[in-house]
Amino acid sequence: MTRQPYPPASRLELVEELHGVPVPDPYRWLEDPNDPATKDWLVGQERLLETGLDALPGREGFRARIAELLGSGSIGAPTWRGERRFFMRRTPGQEHAVLYTVDPGGTERALLDPMALDPTGLTTLDSWQPDKEGRLLAYQVSVGGDEESSLYLMDVAYGDRIEGPIDRCRYSPVAWLPGGEAFYYVRRLPATEVPEGEEQYHRRVYLHKVGTSTEEDVLIFGEGLEKTNYYGVAVSLDGRWLQISASRGTAPRNDLWVADLQASSHSSPDLVVVQEGVDAQSALHFGRDGRLYVFTDREAPRARVCVTDPSDPRFENWRDLIPQDPEAVLTDFAILDGLDRPVMLVGWTRHAISEISVHDLVTGERVGEVPTPGLGTIGGISERPEGGHEAWFGYTDNTTPPSIQRYDARTGETTLWAASPGAIEVPAVDTEQVTYRSADGSEVHMLVISLPGAEGPRPTILYGYGGFGISMTPGYSASVLSWVEAGGTYAIAQLRGGGEQGEEWHRAGMLSHKQNVFDDLHAAAEHLIATGVTTSSRLAISGGSNGGLLVGAALTQRPELYAAVVCSAPLLDMIRYELFGLGATWNVEYGSAEKPDEFAWLHAYSPYHQVREGVSYPATLFTVFQSDTRVHPLHAWKMCAALQHAQASDRPILLRNEAEAGHGARAVSKTVELASDQLTFLAYHTGLTS
Repeated sequence: MTRQPYPPASRLELVEELHGVPVPDPYRWLEDPNDPATKDWLVGQERLLETGLDALPGREGFRARIAELLGSGSIGAPTWRGERRFFMRRTPGQEHAVLYTVDPGGTERALLDPMALDPTGLTTLDSWQPDKEGRLLAYQVSVGGDEESSLYLMDVAYGDRIEGPIDRCRYSPVAWLPGGEAFYYVRRLPATEVPEGEEQYHRRVYLHKVGTSTEEDVLIFGEGLEKTNYYGVAVSLDGRWLQISASRGTAPRNDLWVADLQASSHSSPDLVVVQEGVDAQSALHFGRDGRLYVFTDREAPRARVCVTDPSDPRFENWRDLIPQDPEAVLTDFAILDGLDRPVMLVGWTRHAISEISVHDLVTGERVGEVPTPGLGTIGGISERPEGGHEAWFGYTDNTTPPSIQRYDARTGETTLWAASPGAIEVPAVDTEQVTYRSADGSEVHMLVISLPGAEGPRPTILYGYGGFGISMTPGYSASVLSWVEAGGTYAIAQLRGGGEQGEEWHRAGMLSHKQNVFDDLHAAAEHLIATGVTTSSRLAISGGSNGGLLVGAALTQRPELYAAVVCSAPLLDMIRYELFGLGATWNVEYGSAEKPDEFAWLHAYSPYHQVREGVSYPATLFTVFQSDTRVHPLHAWKMCAALQHAQASDRPILLRNEAEAGHGARAVSKTVELASDQLTFLAYHTGLTS
């Protein structure tokens, strides 16, 4: 790749003093996407990208193979309501998964196809929730990747849209009351009622009656509380109990209330505190047996299940049913009470590998385990709302496309319920789980995926995330398989900040401890090199969103350790991140530059502010999305300009700025193009030739 001249980018002599520290910001002008200078710069970057990528070998091969592997399609677990079931499926060749229903007579039909709603493929189905009888469906869609969901109602029997759109419903749960006449939901206040710049916040819980205007919706909860609060809302199967939860942004804690809707009205529920002002997360499940089941990490960072009386749900009345495990993290549970001896199925992850145990519902005694297809990831356990003896769960691993498994508690057997619909040939790979020591001696786990019998050193991609308690578990990935099949190694590090070892593991990588996450990644790289898997000249790192912050920090802290970087939808200006997108909801994870002590640790690693002239940085590809309303692409724009100015070597710094795409769901064809560009770039700069 011959280095081309970078598009000119003026450097401002802009230095702010924050808490006594001078903070330069030479590319602040790139924060304005409507500035003609920004537009010209982006056009120049697009031309540079085209010139750079078009010259690289292997692009068509990666594109074809990724598309082929994505031809497996996908399948979702069934949701049972009344005499109907609902599920998602994507068949080979489809751009988006389609929502299906199976009617009482057994007839399957497509209910919602995003491509039928919008043949351009830019509309995504963000969420859906049938009413308790399966007669009405609430669903949310957004366009162009902006995730600004609009809520609609559908008559399931006829497929007719009967209400909507209701706007400002991003991330809104829908909690139906029995009979389908009304539901609780979450909606932001209108922009005219909030301060400028806070339009993404100020959510409230409302009660909506079907067939009436939203102007008549009743405000239930949220007035006068923290502007960045997210709210959860749910109604028990029998309609008696309402629960509302509130969390400040993405904080690993929530407040929780319940109301007895038999003792108070739907429009004015008498909410009773279950948990408030406590540094823990809890959720409630109202059992058909009259007991209240509490899923919580309160005094149990690896989580536990407690039971109590719903009429007095205070903490002092909680009793352990499934205690905290010293090693595994409790992730999920389901109740099967259509048996002589009712049981609870409990999902766990042990070093990020999923398992399910079976327990007596009354005593909590472990009485067995659920057979699973392999060492992989279980995607939730579901049962029929009215109970029974069956449960369903999703399963995937590094070579297995998503499938739905059915467990029968009468026989103790697990069988395949539904496979991903596409028949494809998946390469055989070896997956090894290794452990290594980080800078402070902490033991960290890592999955290393390669072809059987492969010898090193090999071109290697090291991937990580390390934030928000999100676990890196095994899963089917067309990108990973394409890379490994071409002769590379793919490593996934389970860094602090994630949830692989419970909430303590998460908190060891957040706020003032964020440097631990970066140290864990550096140590993973050093382990791969020391064990002969790769060398620094053949090692790439990749991450997106919070993982983009991770690799952005890594390339500035240890530029000599990595040959290439893909940095996708990243946070990189950690001094001003709260001012854009959903940034203000993340200060509970990162801290706020408004506070002197928190500014100090943010400034110490903020990638944009750590770029130094005259340093040989790795070849770097930033991939961002113009409609991203979570992480504004300005982070990558500013960092790209800074690196292009500072780069002392001939390794390229490129920007892939995609229009009409956002942070989350996208059409399959867009996924193929993005992944093939990323792998082509990394293959060239690590020496992978397929």
